[in-house]
This record gives sequence, structure tokens and C-alpha cells, in this order.
Amino acid sequence: SLMRLARRSAERVVVSVFVNPLQFGPREDFSRYPRPTARDRALLAAEGVDLVWEPEVADVYPPGDRTRVHVDGLSDVLEGASRPGHFTGVTTVVTRLLNAVQPDLLWLGQKDAQQALILERLCADLLFPVAVRRGPTLREDDGLALSSRNGYLSHAERQQAVALSQGLAAAWILLRDGERNAQRLAAAIRREWDGYPLVREDYIAVVHPETLEPFKSVRGPALVVVAAHVGAARLIDNFPWRPR
Repeated sequence: SLMRLARRSAERVVVSVFVNPLQFGPREDFSRYPRPTARDRALLAAEGVDLVWEPEVADVYPPGDRTRVHVDGLSDVLEGASRPGHFTGVTTVVTRLLNAVQPDLLWLGQKDAQQALILERLCADLLFPVAVRRGPTLREDDGLALSSRNGYLSHAERQQAVALSQGLAAAWILLRDGERNAQRLAAAIRREWDGYPLVREDYIAVVHPETLEPFKSVRGPALVVVAAHVGAARLIDNFPWRPR
């Protein structure tokens, strides 16, 4: 979907495929993270991508590499608190990819809302001549957000993983109907998850969409974000809220 958005907004589309070791913690899934190279290349060819860059680790982090890029504050909460160092890995690698490719546009997905916000801040603060745009989260028919990590789910876990989107849907309905208390919105998500015993909460939060500060009461635009373990998979999801 991001390639199609890029195609409609630019003359040439460049895609990098790189599993970045710097954004995985010591007990995370770097070694087993999906790397379906042949499938990736077939999808890229079908979408008419102009250039695919598949760098080796040494191409991105050459011998003697010492430089890291960190966006203060935004990188240290939610996903950053659960995965220390993760966003330093993200911002460092994206800085290098942007400098190598020098694109006019950078397309990111809304599913990784915190990551998108951090990269928007990075590009603004470091004066990168690139416009950052977000594409909407894509979902399975039952609502589960598309993710590489869905491939870790067993059949039983896959059936339970839908709890994330169902919990968010419950919170969205409450917001639509006038609920503004963040604790009650989070409680609605947890009630939905109570029916799915394989789902183990990491966090549920209602935050400001630009600062990630937690809300006690929603008085304007907001971002409702969740993370949970389902079996061996750690899944995230969110929705942005904009009052009418």
C-alpha cells in the first residue's frame, strides 16, 4: 500500500529492504524475524518499484561506526519504554537511508504511529529536505492489523489476536458517544481483552498525538495505542481520534 501511495505521488519509487540489528534488543527476535526475500522481490516487481536496495549490515554500519541518532522524549515512552534503545536504532538507520537515497518523499505506515511521529520530528529537526507522509493501517477482514509478526501466530493465537482491534473499536465507540475519560477508555479495551486469555497486555494508553503525553481527559485530537503479547508475538495497534 505504501508503494502504491508513493507511485501516485512521485516519478520514481525506491524501496529499501533491511532488517536492522540496531533496533532489536538482546532478547528480541532479530535472528528469526521474517526475511522472505524472494516473496519481497516478487511483490516489489509486481508494484513496479524502480529501485530496490538490499544493503548488508556492513554497508549501513561500516567498521568503526560509532554514531547514533536519538530523538529525545518521544523515543523513551510507550514502545521506547518497553523496548529500550529500539528507536535509537530506528532513527539511526533511517538517517543513513535518507542520506544514501536522498528522497523527496518518505512514506510511513500509521500502524507504527509512534515511529512515524519520531521520524517526522527527526526530519524536521535535522532539516532533511524530505516530506514525510503517512499511509493508513491496513487490516485483515476481521480487523487484525497487517504485520510481519503475525506470521509467528499459531491458528489459536491468530484467532485471539483480533482482540487488539476489537478493544480499540470499543474505545472508538465510547469516544464517538462522548466518553472523554482516558481511564474509562482504557478499561473498555481491557474488558474486551478479558475474553481472550492468550492476550497479555503490555500497555494501553490514550495520548496526545504530537507529544505522546498521556491524557486524563481527551479534549482534542488523541491517539489510542495498545501493545500486547499473543503467544511469542508482540503486536501493536492504534487509532487516531479527531473530534468533529
